[in-house]
Amino acid sequence: MNKFKYNITTFGCQMNKNDSERMRSILEGMGLESTSDETEADVILLNSCSVRESAEARIYSKTNNISKLKKKKPNLIVCVTGCMPGRDKDGEIKRRLKEVDLFFKNEEMVNLPKWLCGLNPDFDEIETEKKYLKVKPVYKSKFQAFVPIQTGCNHFCTYCAVPYARGTEINRPLKDILEEINCLSEKGYKEVTLLGEIVNHYTAEDPEYFSKNNKYIKSDFAKLLWEINQIKGIERIHWTGPHPIYMDDEVIDALTLPKQVNFLHLPVQSGSTKILEKMNRRHDREFFIDLVKRIKDKKPDIAIGTDLIVGFCGETSEDFEETLDMYRECDFDIAYPAKYSTRSGTVAADNFNDDVSQEEKKRRWFAVQDLMEEITLKKNQEFLNKKVSVLVERFKDGWCEGQSSEMRLTRFKGEESMVGTIQNPEIYKADIWLLWGRLV
Repeated sequence: MNKFKYNITTFGCQMNKNDSERMRSILEGMGLESTSDETEADVILLNSCSVRESAEARIYSKTNNISKLKKKKPNLIVCVTGCMPGRDKDGEIKRRLKEVDLFFKNEEMVNLPKWLCGLNPDFDEIETEKKYLKVKPVYKSKFQAFVPIQTGCNHFCTYCAVPYARGTEINRPLKDILEEINCLSEKGYKEVTLLGEIVNHYTAEDPEYFSKNNKYIKSDFAKLLWEINQIKGIERIHWTGPHPIYMDDEVIDALTLPKQVNFLHLPVQSGSTKILEKMNRRHDREFFIDLVKRIKDKKPDIAIGTDLIVGFCGETSEDFEETLDMYRECDFDIAYPAKYSTRSGTVAADNFNDDVSQEEKKRRWFAVQDLMEEITLKKNQEFLNKKVSVLVERFKDGWCEGQSSEMRLTRFKGEESMVGTIQNPEIYKADIWLLWGRLV
């Protein structure tokens, strides 16, 4: 008898990718096998993102295509999880997804065995953890892992759907986090990336598991970073999703810990104090610029990336110029600009007028992109004739490729056996998005 098969497609952030790894664990525990071919699957699961309207449009398009497949395979089970179910307060999204059998929040994944067996009694029902973050993931990589330390957000930035999609902030027990990372270390993992909606606001509910000789006193997040630095085998620590207002002196100091990658992603969203206030970001332009200076005083060579929203409600040309000026002053290494799109249910959608034209949003997006490429290329030239530390992620046609400690994509001649190891190529050529190196 052929085994049942599943297919998972993940949209959005690293948190969604990690949630998919946990759902993969549940499905494989039920005896299902993974397939990359949707036409072979008995269960298709779409893990959705709600950050922008375009992300949700991809789900509607995808389910429309899958509906044609379902006509050929009447027993095919189609599931949609992630942020869209989380923010569907009035059921309107679910009504639009007529061919979807299961529509559920990520934290409800623990019910998958019961629900799937209700739809197909030939599946094997299993017992799962009651809390979804206790489900052990089936990691996609054998040397890199995402480790969530919290989920949800209490800040309610006016443009953001996350608090509605994922709920308010929940911190994961310190004991669980350290056990997972120790287990990863024992399996030979080299890099962990800590995840959270506001990752540097982590607060341990069980602080007794911090070591007595921990370097830090006030910040639980800095304490956690110190603890992970003591775990043998883990060689690189990365984290994403911090908020500027929680970058206190201890967290800034933790950027100098030996296993910390030489990169910090620090979202700002706008360089205009007026727009920051309208976004409910809880800090002004001067605070952010001063914070970047403090970070670079502590670690001068650190690479800093950011997120920017262009064309937010009421953003004038002068406001946007302030964003470009701040970009130059902070000297960012990279940015992820996004054109503002209204998210139903948010404060901005209910109270502000989306009054910047799509044409102007596009112009501003390209202005950020052009500035970024100019600065990034200039910064990349500084790596010429220097060695960088690269965790090799891929090998193809004689070339190794991976991210440097500064999160620069780096390529060099090597061997397939180097995948999963840290190498130190010397850079001989620097493009905008790629460093070329050779092993010396």
